[in-house]
Parts: sequence; structure tokens; C-alpha cells
Amino acid sequence: MIRPLSPDVRDFAARGRILGRPTAHRRPFVPILPPASSPLRVNVLGLSAFYHDSAAALVVNGRIVAAAQEERFTRKKHDADFPAHAVRYVLREAGLSPDRLDLVAFYDKPLLKFERLLETYVAYAPRGLASFLKAMPVWLKGKLAIEKTIRAALEEFDGPVLFPEHHESHAASAFYPSPFDRAAVLTTDGVGEWATTSFGVGSGAELRLIAEQHFPHSLGLFYSAFTYFTGFRVNSGEYKLMGLAPYGTPRYVDALRDGVIDVKDDGSVWLNLDLFPFPAGLTMTDAKMEALFGPRRLPEAPLTQREMDLAASVQAVTEEAMLKMARHVRNETGERRLCLAGGVALNCVANGKLVREGMFDDVFVQPAAGDAGGALGAALLAYHRYGEQPRSLALPDAMQGAALGPAFSDAEIEAVLLGAGVPYERFDDEAALVTKTADLLAGGAAVGWFQGRMEYGPRALGQRSILADPRGTDVQRLVNLKVKFRESFRPFAPAVLEEHAAEWFGLDRPSPYMLLVAPVNDAVVTGDGLERLHNVQSRIPAVTHVDGSARVQTVNAFTSPRFHALLEAFHRKTGVPVLVNTSFNVRGEPIVATPQDAYRCFRNTHLDALVLGPFVVEKAKIPGAEAEVLTPEQIAATYGLD
Repeated sequence: MIRPLSPDVRDFAARGRILGRPTAHRRPFVPILPPASSPLRVNVLGLSAFYHDSAAALVVNGRIVAAAQEERFTRKKHDADFPAHAVRYVLREAGLSPDRLDLVAFYDKPLLKFERLLETYVAYAPRGLASFLKAMPVWLKGKLAIEKTIRAALEEFDGPVLFPEHHESHAASAFYPSPFDRAAVLTTDGVGEWATTSFGVGSGAELRLIAEQHFPHSLGLFYSAFTYFTGFRVNSGEYKLMGLAPYGTPRYVDALRDGVIDVKDDGSVWLNLDLFPFPAGLTMTDAKMEALFGPRRLPEAPLTQREMDLAASVQAVTEEAMLKMARHVRNETGERRLCLAGGVALNCVANGKLVREGMFDDVFVQPAAGDAGGALGAALLAYHRYGEQPRSLALPDAMQGAALGPAFSDAEIEAVLLGAGVPYERFDDEAALVTKTADLLAGGAAVGWFQGRMEYGPRALGQRSILADPRGTDVQRLVNLKVKFRESFRPFAPAVLEEHAAEWFGLDRPSPYMLLVAPVNDAVVTGDGLERLHNVQSRIPAVTHVDGSARVQTVNAFTSPRFHALLEAFHRKTGVPVLVNTSFNVRGEPIVATPQDAYRCFRNTHLDALVLGPFVVEKAKIPGAEAEVLTPEQIAATYGLD
């Protein structure tokens, strides 16, 4: 079962060993900010770094002013370095210098995490020696000196640096921006310091975790281990495993339950650690897992039905665990609303099933649910808990459509186009701009759409998107190959006018952050394996996955006015209030951040048009651009894609 938190001792179970350890001393929270009645502005910077998806977030008087991942600025996907560029951005957005910060909060406790590593190596000695020798220099040279790194980066800042626990940061990132005054909170990921899953209750400005499960038993690490086993990259390829699952049959579920993972009634999971070398090893799985399921697929090797069936089976077990966790949380807390965060909360298929179960009246999922969102959670936790500041609710939520990154003026965008020397049209009339774009889309164009402030989190939500007509039967394959340069099995998500969503999808609520999977109304799919990709019958086949579902984004006029207007224009022209919406990037690169990034992606792919603010560039009108065009078959051969 999930262990209640103890004020004195937490347990760590590994291969039958029980290692008691004193918990980090929990000092009473002492107010270190002006009282709530003070007119002074309170500025809090949150940071996450050094594992994956580093980020910075700025909270001013409880309002989220800016947040961004470091990868968007450095162009290094999942950049884990200190988020220096993101910090500069969020401070610039608020017009602040470091000396005007009241608090800085880092999203976990490095010393507690280091303690877990040392105890784990001791528990597995001498088996973990190679991993120990690799990890220790990294920790001793930098990860144990995070406060020093922070103060060096913020030379003028002389206030407190706070270190909430990892799962507290996740929980805060979900509860505080939610529209709920009271709610249960469930966080699930690979591992923080010791916790791999936790739950608790938020009420007003108070947030309290009640229980947690500890490393190495982790639903997130279970999913990542099979991401690795099926040939995808850990902390990046989990989306691929989820997308591959509907092509398979869950025929390995019994084998997983019998010898790999035990899912208890409360949703806690217990791994057969004989099969998982990751606690003290250098890989997620080894020959023992191969003895059960055959050889590990090597990266880029052809996909077989075995991988599809494994993906389906792992996804089924994950959904079972998530539903049991949620039911346990409902029973233990009595709360009717639920907030989710942690990397596993990005599993939108499991989220959709949880919502359809109806055990909670409403569910809010943090759009930056992974480690990047920890920066925001740390800032909010510092503001509300450590600073004892009150909380105000925002509707529909406080995330502002996740549009928390940088924006660019029309003049800045035009300078990029002039520098590139390409022809463009400018539409200062909003209606004319969206009509022109809708005409391009209805004519079969794939369009790069760059508008307003960049999204925070892994999803493009109509600010940095690639758009296409969802009605074409070959659109998914063509956009995957011609634009994204990625595997043809990868599904695309629909963006739909919120007011028309129920007419097209089995969805009874808004889904603004593309974190719920729902059935596509009237969809029929036949066949087995990858052949299902060519047997989708739907009014919108380009966004209908091979199980008849879609990862839905609902768009409203309040949060995304220009994107909503474009969907309305496309609806008027075609009778369909839906567009293909995928992130504006190519395989292996982060989502574009700047007009320069967008233009470079446009020219280096087979996008047909680029809409940057009020400017429209059509590739067919660029002299010589036709020589850049390859057929889908040539692209597949060039990039080794199926």
C-alpha cells in the first residue's frame, strides 16, 4: 500500500531490505514576506534543472507572469542545464532585475536526493559500482552546490533560496493554478527524492501531502523501462509508446502482472527488481527482461507486432494502476475534485479513462506536468506556503492557456522576413488573415502558425503549431513524413471549437491543454497492426487514431482569440470546426520559440505556408523553393522512416 508520511521515519524497500532513514527536518514555516495586507509587490522565481526539461517561472503577487523551458532558447531538446536563458526571459517579461526578487525556489531537495542515491548504492553494493563511479563526479562537482549556482547566476539577489520536495512542487503546480478551492492532488512520476507517487489535499492556500510510495517501486519508471525496451528514448519516447499502443493487442498483460509488476488495490505498484537494473545500474532493463519478452528492440530498428503488443500491455497496466490510485485517493480524501501532475499525468489516454470513470466531478491536469512544471510549482509553493500569502481563484484556470512564454512584435517578425528576402503578405485585418489561412488549409496546405506568447509545457496549443486539414485520408502520413520527419504511426491531435466539441468527440467538458483522449464520434477502424493506419473511417481521419480516439484540444475565444477565429473561418468554409494541430518543430528539435526558428523550420521542411503574426509566406511564391520539394517516398528513404 502507499505509505502514510511519517514525521520521523520513511521506509525504503529493496529486495527485502528495509532501510529506515530519518526524514529531512521539517521546520515550521516562518513568514518571510510582507503580510498579505501589504501593498508591496511580491516576486518569486521558481527553477527546475539538472535532470531533464529545465525551466524557470515567475510569480508576482500570486499571478503567473511568465514560464518557459530552457530547451526553447538553447534549441537542445530536454535541456537539463541551469535555465539561464529562461531566467533572463521571465525577469525581462516582468521588467525585473534579480535584486527585486523576494524569493527563489528550486523544485526539489538535492541533499535528500543524494541521500537516496547513496542508500541505494549501499543496498545494491557491489553491483552498482559502475553507476556509482559515473554519478558521483556529477554530484560532487555541481548538483550538491545548487544554491551556490543559483546565487552566482543571480548576482544581485540576496534573499532566501528555498528547496521544497519534488512531489510538493508537482502538487503545487497542479493545485494552485486549478479553478478549485478544494481538491485532492495526485502526483506520479519516475522519482523525486524518494517519492514516486504521492497524494494529498489542497484547500484555499493550504496544500498538504498525506501519503507517498518510494523508489524503486515506480509506475513512471515501469513505463520508462518499457519505453527503453521497445527502442525509444527514456524521458522523451514515452509519447511514442503511448501512441503505439492502439496498434497492438494487450496479450502480455498477464505476463506483466504475474512476474513484472504487482498493482495493489490502492494503486501502489511493486516491481520485480530482479528484472529492473535501474536502481543501481546503467540501463533500464537487461537480459532478464529479454528472457521474458525477447530481445530489446534497438533504436530505429523496424517495429514489429511484438513491440505494438508490449506497448498495448504496458499501457493497459498503467491505466489500471492510475484508476486504482485515483479511486483510493477519492476514498481516502473524500474530495470530489482531483488535480494531477508528474510525468505520468501526461498520459492523456489514462487521463481520459479516469475522467470517463466519473469518480470525480472534475479533473484538472497541469499542462506542464513533468519536471518543467516543477519550476512553477516551486514558485507557487514558496509564495503561498512559505510566504503565507492568500490564494485567489482564476477561471477557467490560472494557466492563461499555457501561453506564458515570449511573444514578438510585428516589427520584429517583419525584420526577420525582410532579412530572409522572401515575399510575404501582411494582413492587418484579423478577419482577412484568418480567412486567407483557412483558404490555404482547405486547399491542402500544411501551415506553420506562429502567434502570440509561446506555450509552456510539451504541447503546442495554437501559438507555435503546425496546422492542416483533418479531412484528408493521407494527411497524417504526409505531415509526419514531409514536415515532422518522424514515424508514420505517430498520431496527430485535433483542435476543435469548444462550442462544437461534443458534436465531434465523446467529450463532456473542455480539454484546453490536449491532455484528455476521447472517442471520435462515428469513427470505425478495421485491420491489425500498422495496416489499421490505412483503415480509418471517420469524418476527420487525419486526427482519428487507430483505436477511434483522439487527443482533443478544445479552443475558446477568451483564451485563444486568434486561433478560435481561424477555426471559425475554417468551419464556415468547410463545415468542419476542427484542424490538425501538432507542434511546430521537426523530429529531435524543441518547439520553435522565435520568428527565426519558425522561418528556419519552414524552409527546412516541406511546409507549404508560414503565418507569423499578421504575415503570410507561401513557399510556392518563393523563387527556387520548388527545387526543395521531395516526395514522401524520398523523405522516408532519406530519414529511414516507415
